[in-house]
Amino acid sequence: MESRLARRIRLFTETGQVRREVADFVTAELEALAAEGRPVTEDSAGMLTSHLMMALTRLADGEPIEQTSADAQVAAELADHPEAVRRARALAARAERRLGTALPESEINYLGLHLAVLAQRSPT
Repeated sequence: MESRLARRIRLFTETGQVRREVADFVTAELEALAAEGRPVTEDSAGMLTSHLMMALTRLADGEPIEQTSADAQVAAELADHPEAVRRARALAARAERRLGTALPESEINYLGLHLAVLAQRSPT
């Protein structure tokens, strides 16, 4: 993993913002994406990394994740990215199995958006 992205994850855990098991889960997911040839760097996946770690931590801490007015817009934008949605749902299922945290539909959609952007940055 790129050193700047690894540093981002380390800072989140060292400052107590995310649980170690969440950071380990996210790291494994990023490494799997990189193994597929995705450009997993601070520039391409930094926001995905932060968003996923914070969402999973909030859920693990029992905090609700509220829907926003942008949720419908995000879902609409994903209509042209079914593979990203499929990947987001698969990642959410792995998170629920491993961490016991069920991502709500709105978070799955945001995750899908991040994955769609990452796919667009991938070499074809």
